[in-house]
Amino acid sequence: MASKGLHKAVAEAFALADIELDGGRPWDAQVRDPRFYDEVFGRGSLGLGEAYMDGYWDCADLASFFEHVYRVDLQSSHLTLSTRAHYLRSRVFNRQRISRAFQVGRRHYDLGNDLYQAMLGPRMVYSGCLYAGDNDVDGKRSLAAAEEAKLELICRKLDLQPGQRILDIGCGWGSFGRYAAEKRGVEVVGITVSKEQAALGGELCAGLPVRFELRDYRAIEGTYDHIVSIGMLGHVGYKNYRTLMEVAHRSLKSDGLFLIHTMGANRSAIAADPWLDRYIFRNGMAPSLAQLGDAFERLLVMEDWHNFSVDYGHTCIAWLENFEDAWPQLEGSNYDERFRRMWRYYLCCFAGAFFARTLETWDVVLSKQGGRGKYRSVR
Repeated sequence: MASKGLHKAVAEAFALADIELDGGRPWDAQVRDPRFYDEVFGRGSLGLGEAYMDGYWDCADLASFFEHVYRVDLQSSHLTLSTRAHYLRSRVFNRQRISRAFQVGRRHYDLGNDLYQAMLGPRMVYSGCLYAGDNDVDGKRSLAAAEEAKLELICRKLDLQPGQRILDIGCGWGSFGRYAAEKRGVEVVGITVSKEQAALGGELCAGLPVRFELRDYRAIEGTYDHIVSIGMLGHVGYKNYRTLMEVAHRSLKSDGLFLIHTMGANRSAIAADPWLDRYIFRNGMAPSLAQLGDAFERLLVMEDWHNFSVDYGHTCIAWLENFEDAWPQLEGSNYDERFRRMWRYYLCCFAGAFFARTLETWDVVLSKQGGRGKYRSVR
């Protein structure tokens, strides 16, 4: 049984984010088990997430809960000893070194293609989609239309031409490769650290000039007309951003472009939230503008930097709706109720971070040699 003092301390912390424990608003947390207080006070964000997975608390609008949390940076204001140790390890060690490169593939992307096919749109784009533009009756594009808009914009930014050879670093299930091959007549080589992605991607891209390779980006060979990295930079780590830029530099033809589509942080960090690191994206973290700038300085020329603002938040909500709708078919030996709560927590956590503008979504276009104003920004 949590003491009155502990209850008060936790309640006062949440009050800083305008969250009331057992309050009546959609973003207020409803405590179901008194162990919630010990978990949150003693283990910070890791305890908060595990307490939700275990059913110690609920929230009617979990995405709004996280939006409130992130707007006041509540998680950073309460750093437990275990959280400090997590950040210290990230400072001392290269947690994204090549020997650990395939961990996130096994633990996240290989969970099951049935899960991702149920959650994602028809193009299976597993990164922020483009909701700005033509509106439907609900005031925003459908997920399918947002996927297509995002892929088409990338093709336009690179001005893809038939016969060009494109490298896709972190290709997922081949969403970009399939679209670019179908619509622009290019050849695409995609690399991934997920066996399941490569297997299903090969089926989805059958008959197209799209090839999948299981390899880390540091083992890339050959040269390409253009390179894309769509939603993969979050797995690189701040100690390795420069290495990625060097790989892109050596792999690009002289007039080639490197387009990075990534979530980005408004504050430089050295590690992700401990709960996200343990349960969702092992060894992941979002780069900041400063970290990326340092990585390509005096190596590549920044041609364009496009911020999509909260579009990724809308994407996460669309994924959540698909996931919840598909749960009766997914539930079983591979996915239990604790997994369901974990996955919901993950998607709402990211949605809230984007709506709070703690995270952004960027397209960054880099060139190898620059040139005399040759590139023109595309929107």
